[in-house]
Amino acid sequence: MPHFLAVYTMTRSDLAKFRAMPKSEQDAVDAKGLPEWEEWNRRHAAAIVNHGGMVGKTTRITRDGSIAPATNDFCGYLIVEAESAEAAARLFADHPHISTFPGDGVDIMPFLAGPDL
Repeated sequence: MPHFLAVYTMTRSDLAKFRAMPKSEQDAVDAKGLPEWEEWNRRHAAAIVNHGGMVGKTTRITRDGSIAPATNDFCGYLIVEAESAEAAARLFADHPHISTFPGDGVDIMPFLAGPDL
């Protein structure tokens, strides 16, 4: 069965709004969202090939060898197995990243080679 990279995305403005909330409100979102995330993982355990993880700030190296901070909306990933990209996307329809946390989407991409699991 095909494997798909699922990339969690979050805009800088949505992250800034979340961080601007009082700590008690951020904690309330976490208290609601983290158990939901665990439940989502349990419901879709058979499709999850690699739990991936959440990531921090980006550093980019370019062709000319320069290394500098960079920005993108990528904030985490995991690898799932599904019949099609659409089936993989449907797994995330109620994912807390987009239903509770300030994530704006989950991008689904098929592997054309690999992954080495």
